[in-house]
Amino acid sequence: MIIKEEDFRGANQAGCDDLRRAPECDHDAGLHQKTGRTLDESVDLVQEEGPEPERRAWLKAKHGLGINASWWIAQRAEGKGMEDGDPEAYLKAAKGYVEAMFEGKRAGIRPIFEKILEMARRLGPDVKVCPCKTIVPVYRQHVFAEIKPATTSRIDLGFALDSMKAAGRLVETGGFEKKDRITHRIPIESLSGIDAEVKKWLKYAYDLDA
Repeated sequence: MIIKEEDFRGANQAGCDDLRRAPECDHDAGLHQKTGRTLDESVDLVQEEGPEPERRAWLKAKHGLGINASWWIAQRAEGKGMEDGDPEAYLKAAKGYVEAMFEGKRAGIRPIFEKILEMARRLGPDVKVCPCKTIVPVYRQHVFAEIKPATTSRIDLGFALDSMKAAGRLVETGGFEKKDRITHRIPIESLSGIDAEVKKWLKYAYDLDA
């Protein structure tokens, strides 16, 4: 099973500061730290003052939010993405997200996705999975990895490694400068590409989020 009920319900206890990638991971905690406002207050602010159609840019420039947080709040202000706040609706949607991500020409990379996910789950009982429409975030206290079908033949496995310098197969994404959680990635095109180096960085990112 790709998504479990405990994945989503357990997320409510985590302090996720990437508001799009792990739905309802106690949004208010991280957001309040950054802005002094709860999620609902932020949505109200955007609806009252945020200039359309530049709300995301406005949140980034005026309130210092990252790309993903700005995107997520702006979506909520427009009445979109509300299934993320309803556990039952999300659990139903999550399975469909994964099926859609790996259908058709991308079916061939699904075994890569499943092997990565299996490796991530073995890191510890506190690993959670919250599929979105185009990515599958994996988190502990925060998002520490991201599985993304980049092309029909490649998966990009992203990691939250802060300001670490890239080495080996590791590629910097520019996420650190953009205040994004995911800062590095390793492109993977075959099962054999899920090697000791991938396992090392996945474990490192997991441990970093302790």
